[in-house]
Amino acid sequence: MSQTSPAPVDGQARAVSPLQLSVVVPTFNERDNVEVLFRKLEAALQGIAWEVVYVDDNSPDGTWQVLRDLALREPRVRCIRRVGRRGLAGACIEGILAASAPVAAVMDADLQHDETRLPAMLQLIENGSAELVVGSRYVEGGSADSFNRQRAGFSTAATEMARRVLKVEIADPMSGFFMIRRDRFEQLAPDLSTQGFKILLDIVASAHGSLRTVEVPFRFGSRLHGESKLDSMVALDFFGLVLAKFTNDILSLRFILFALVGSTGVIVHFTTLYLVLKTFGEPFALAQGAAALVAMTSNFILNNFLTYRDQRLKGFAILRGLLLFYLVCGVGLLANVGVAFAVFNAHVTWWLAGAAGALMGVVWNYAMSGLFVWRKR
Repeated sequence: MSQTSPAPVDGQARAVSPLQLSVVVPTFNERDNVEVLFRKLEAALQGIAWEVVYVDDNSPDGTWQVLRDLALREPRVRCIRRVGRRGLAGACIEGILAASAPVAAVMDADLQHDETRLPAMLQLIENGSAELVVGSRYVEGGSADSFNRQRAGFSTAATEMARRVLKVEIADPMSGFFMIRRDRFEQLAPDLSTQGFKILLDIVASAHGSLRTVEVPFRFGSRLHGESKLDSMVALDFFGLVLAKFTNDILSLRFILFALVGSTGVIVHFTTLYLVLKTFGEPFALAQGAAALVAMTSNFILNNFLTYRDQRLKGFAILRGLLLFYLVCGVGLLANVGVAFAVFNAHVTWWLAGAAGALMGVVWNYAMSGLFVWRKR
């Protein structure tokens, strides 16, 4: 569920002219940055009718409360507080769909994006030159010098993969700083994933070249307060998004992540089987049972951390979810064997029968996990 801050009651009124721009800012633990960003937007957007929509994922540091207080003083500020779900892409989608202006910009709350570029970006859309304007670090005049070596390497590799696999032609599809006509976004919204960090890549790939796009340079700044939200799992999340878009969304991002986690379970299973069988000298039946249990537990932990991180189980719900996951995977194993046996009996080669059984098992586990283990409440 989400909560929206109340309208100002201090007698202040919005500008008489219709809104031109809604700036959407997803936040999580950014209490020290949000008002600073608002003041920077005030200075940069003089002469423009604008609002800022902060979308906060129920930050433990109370960012949403800071924004509520700011909204009571500043009529341009709105705060959407999301409870029970997380994710930058989902926050951006909700924020843009809740925007009041015909044009929406997306930028981070960490002060690394250059708000002074917003007027020029808006002019390109209002004069009809573009439907999407991307703040780019990789066109002439742009810079990402503040990146460390690891982040720079990932950004370069991800950009190249997006351009080669998805035929994305813009120079910086990984940018989190962009502006789009809201009506065009609303047309694309049903095809977008609420998971992950790379909402711009999803938009461009889903549009299949139909958006008139212009890139403008900006210099990516250094974070002043708080911590970066990027972690080692973002790479897997990115690869899942690329695969989903490569299949024209026949396979969802969540299903691909679930299957990728399952593939790690195979490695865990055989590693455990070898250790119990060869190192500890236990009977095969015991070793196989232990390996299956360890692999299912590993899959549950990774799925809870990555695949379903926007619905992550916590506290006592983790134990309940783990037991349900064991049950789901147990039935999935029976489905796997049953389908494989039926296909093999139809005189189909052994490896194709095995693949059919494995696919059935993955589909069953994914469907039932979504219904019973990580069901939306």
